[in-house]
Amino acid sequence: MTWSFDAGRYKWTVVFMLWFICFFNYADRQAISAIFPKLESEFGFSKQQLGWIGSSFMWVYALAAPLAGYLADRFQRRPLILWGCIAWSVVTVATAWCTQAWHFITVRALEGLGESLYFPASMSLLSDYHSSDTRSRAMGWHQSSVYFGTILGSWIGALIAEHYGWRWGFILYGVSGALLAIALFKGLREPPRTAAESQGKRVSIAECFGMPGVAAVMLAFASANAVTTMFMIWAPTFLVQKFHFKLASAGLSGTVFIYGASVVGTVVGGWLADRLAKRMAGGRLLMQSAALLVGAGFVYGVAHASTIVTLVSLMMMFGLAKGVYDSCIFAGLFDLVPPERRAGMSGWMNTIGWLGGGLGPVWVGRMATSGNAVSEMEGMSNALGYGSVCYVFSAILLWIAARSVSGSRATC
Repeated sequence: MTWSFDAGRYKWTVVFMLWFICFFNYADRQAISAIFPKLESEFGFSKQQLGWIGSSFMWVYALAAPLAGYLADRFQRRPLILWGCIAWSVVTVATAWCTQAWHFITVRALEGLGESLYFPASMSLLSDYHSSDTRSRAMGWHQSSVYFGTILGSWIGALIAEHYGWRWGFILYGVSGALLAIALFKGLREPPRTAAESQGKRVSIAECFGMPGVAAVMLAFASANAVTTMFMIWAPTFLVQKFHFKLASAGLSGTVFIYGASVVGTVVGGWLADRLAKRMAGGRLLMQSAALLVGAGFVYGVAHASTIVTLVSLMMMFGLAKGVYDSCIFAGLFDLVPPERRAGMSGWMNTIGWLGGGLGPVWVGRMATSGNAVSEMEGMSNALGYGSVCYVFSAILLWIAARSVSGSRATC
């Protein structure tokens, strides 16, 4: 059977299959934050300990990403994606047997190691199926799985914790993810490298970092990702302790308003970015910059909201802006680097982005328990509010990156 990389439905079928793998990638990592109040009451963990549990995943994930990118540049991406899914699913199940803080830190670190294989391989594979004409839309639709995984990972995990105990959520997600990966071994195909585009001159990873805008894009991702992880890890606890939500309701509300709106933002952003990329060099980056600049005000508002109505409204606006930015996290980078280095540079993007992201949960936990605020909740609100500064900083970096490539068309 023959098939085309540029036409037909299979390239969108690939998006569909990867969508479900990415769903479990995020559901598995998000399930832990939804049960922080349970862990706090059952084991007596402090908020600082919970912050370390949340960040241990991110730092190992970040440090392992360059190796994941190296492997995806040199070996078939299909087995890396599917075997990686099986590996992190097994670790997710193992979480159910944790009883001490170091147990949780260890399994979260191992999960980060397994999940690090996914994004460099999957983004490189998708870019070989989708040329610049459809790349932002394909990656935008794929990105929506991140939000569904975050929402359902948090809500279903909290719901199961309330009725059956927190351990059963990890067993459900882990077993389901492993079965999915096994089922996709026959359906997911490996495309030839850079099938959607002509080969360019091969350059080194070091040379890629010297290309205009690359370093700025990666630093912007680190700063913006710190904001994401603050809310990803602490939003359910924030709602339970400040607005007195029940655990399952907080697990849903802490994610659905932000990430539900992000689904809309990433689809719209992907469509808009593909159009802007045809009209101007750096168009994707300029769109991301504008989204973060607008989103900064909403981040501050969410952190300091005093009523539920205000909170929900600002969460949705924050999520919309976040989705527009997220639609081009990797597509924007791919406009700057040569096709044969996409996986490797995606790995480094994840390293820098998640090293920055890993600071977010620890920062909030420290601010909540430092004693400088009147209460833990005031400290948490202040820490979340500083995320607006991170967004403005990222917006400036992306604007600089866009301007640096405005004089010439992108290499991709």
